[in-house]
Amino acid sequence: MSFPLGNRRRVSATLPFSFLVALSFAVAAIAGGSKSPYCNNPVQLAMVKIWVDGDEGEYLAGLTASFGATLPEEKNKVPKLPAVFSNPLNGCSSSSSKLSGSAALSVRGDCDFVTKAKVAQSGGAQALLVINDKEEIEQIDCSGDVSPNISIPVVMVPKSVRDELTKTMANKRVELLLYAPTRPIVDISVVFLWAMSVGTVFTASLWQEFGISEQTEKRLNESSSKESSDAGTDSDNDQETIDISVKGDAQYHYNSGNKCTSRKCRNCPQKTVRLPVIGEVSILSLGVFLLCVIFAVAWAVHRRASYSWVGQNILGICMMINVLQLARLPNIKVATVLLCLAFFYDIFWVFISPLIFQQSVMIAVAKGKNTGGESIPMLLRVPRLIDPWGGYNMIGFGDILFPGLLITFTYRFDRESKKSMGKGYFVWLMVGYGFGLFFTYLGLYLMNGNGQPALLYLVPCTLGVTVVLAAIRGDLKALWGYSSKSSAMINPTAEV
Repeated sequence: MSFPLGNRRRVSATLPFSFLVALSFAVAAIAGGSKSPYCNNPVQLAMVKIWVDGDEGEYLAGLTASFGATLPEEKNKVPKLPAVFSNPLNGCSSSSSKLSGSAALSVRGDCDFVTKAKVAQSGGAQALLVINDKEEIEQIDCSGDVSPNISIPVVMVPKSVRDELTKTMANKRVELLLYAPTRPIVDISVVFLWAMSVGTVFTASLWQEFGISEQTEKRLNESSSKESSDAGTDSDNDQETIDISVKGDAQYHYNSGNKCTSRKCRNCPQKTVRLPVIGEVSILSLGVFLLCVIFAVAWAVHRRASYSWVGQNILGICMMINVLQLARLPNIKVATVLLCLAFFYDIFWVFISPLIFQQSVMIAVAKGKNTGGESIPMLLRVPRLIDPWGGYNMIGFGDILFPGLLITFTYRFDRESKKSMGKGYFVWLMVGYGFGLFFTYLGLYLMNGNGQPALLYLVPCTLGVTVVLAAIRGDLKALWGYSSKSSAMINPTAEV
């Protein structure tokens, strides 16, 4: 699944922003023009930047009212305003707190929004922030007064603002800056994310061309044969599973990071060392493995740093290349079942789970919601470079691995069937995968940044392309029941 994520505090509305805007115009149309022009302001997504004792801190998001002043798009056109809580806190009557020249804060309830705005404006406030009674933010309408004559901006902010600002304002000076920056149609970070995703699948497909050295391969084969013999593993050609042992798995990971180096040094003398459990490994493999461990530990220690996304992407790409080498689909019959299940799984957790759990569980987990911001690292992410709201564009590992299993299969099929580039399937699926990612980000834009199930677009653009091409070329039967010695699917219950 692909979706954006803020790297600073960001609160978004439950409904898409564009839907709220459309809803406001629909209500105005139904009213038949009974509303005053004062109540027809366009709804803006407001950014509220917070300064604490002169130091810039976090920001939060809000929605402007359909009345009052509109917010400028540039922050240098508005001053910072001291934050002051109204007294009484509901803001329904004249405040005993001095509101002159401040950004007044009041809670929702006890009177309509226009009354709160009039009280704040009469007290000299330069802006009013209405704290909602729930975490979601909603549109503020005139609610009865068709001519409110409000000249200050009115913004609704989420419920959590009250507790946070109350604690901070107890002994510190807090200032707020309100403006409405426009979000670019496309952030260039999606280009890098697209390139990493496509590049990972392409590299994994061709990785075997840079295979491990003959010496290493011989040792792995001998070890695998011995383990299989000891375990009494069936070696029939029709078997579609493989068993993984501790020794074989450890040797695989020792040597997978050393494949290219071993290929370049195939004629170089390779010294080996025997380790407990693992057995005989080359010193070069051991050195590469230790460097990888150091890199992974360093990332884990600094995983909350602003630059941690670089290490996370490197580790993730390496892991996915290994997975796509270790797990292989035998034919498109298995691919069809796997990708169709993943297709509906992705749709369920993005679109249907909010109806059951009141939130998208997949998005909440990825964002680290209610976990202290500790987000799941099973994704690639790139910070938005030109978006004033900041955050990250991301894509989950599953959106690369599931289509990648099919694409790597078609590469092996083309090679073993000696098909040319134009008559094969690999090139067409790589193109389809690239277009599928493009449609995913197009969906993100059309849905105003709300999470999208990437497999909704990727499965038709990969599996669909395979089935259609195979049907046209008459290869569907061959691909459906294809069997190759190099194609084996890992048994989920393999002995480890």
